[in-house]
Amino acid sequence: MSDPIIRIDGEVEQPQELRFEDLSAMDESIQVAGVTRPDGKPLGDAVRLSGLLRRIGTKSSARYIGLHSSSDDFHASIPLEPILDKALLVYRLDGQPLDLKLGGPLRFFISDYAACHTDEIDECANVKFVDHIELTSTKGFDNRPQDDDEHEELHRQ
Repeated sequence: MSDPIIRIDGEVEQPQELRFEDLSAMDESIQVAGVTRPDGKPLGDAVRLSGLLRRIGTKSSARYIGLHSSSDDFHASIPLEPILDKALLVYRLDGQPLDLKLGGPLRFFISDYAACHTDEIDECANVKFVDHIELTSTKGFDNRPQDDDEHEELHRQ
């Protein structure tokens, strides 16, 4: 069995560390095949955030989701309710674990982030290299760009 690729903790009933095999074995009702970016480029296969959190059990105090990437020290904390039924966790491509070059181990993806109707959910809420999800009752650590210059610099890297 492989090493865990994601740790989920905070305001959850059952903190867990999940492996590629765990995500692959999840019920078909929460699996999404062939996820693509708005430009049509393939991202891979995903699990629905809502289904994953139902499996783990979310405490009623959970209001924010923290998306953490230790590989590039990127962190986003966004409201949970507007994205719960829209967000996906892309974890495989062509039957294999999502490669780091493609944003693995997990890519958090909201296809239409603008439809969430909140300033806290923007393009940078689609986080690559996610290895830790933390549910919190208040806004958590977030180091996303704060202005257009910072945002442009992030995408040049």
